[in-house]
Amino acid sequence: MVNDKKEYHVPLLKCLTECEKGSELTVVNVDSGYGAKRRLAHLGVFPGSKIIKKQSAPWHGPIEIIIKGTSLVIGRGLAAKIIVSCEEESCSD
Repeated sequence: MVNDKKEYHVPLLKCLTECEKGSELTVVNVDSGYGAKRRLAHLGVFPGSKIIKKQSAPWHGPIEIIIKGTSLVIGRGLAAKIIVSCEEESCSD
């Protein structure tokens, strides 16, 4: 008997604030209004772009990310609206 079951890889989706420091992430969606989407797009954060979460300030402070070799600091409220796809090795529950 042949087992023809296919395994599908479903990416883990999280907001940027939930991911671990040092994670390499892919932006899936920016769940915000027109102005915030436009601002982030001008900074290089749009669906399909690759980012690395460098560090997160304590006590709900800003989050530092690296995108296209440039370090960028964004507020936690705006970072919570960025939905990313985590790699299996870099995101643990």
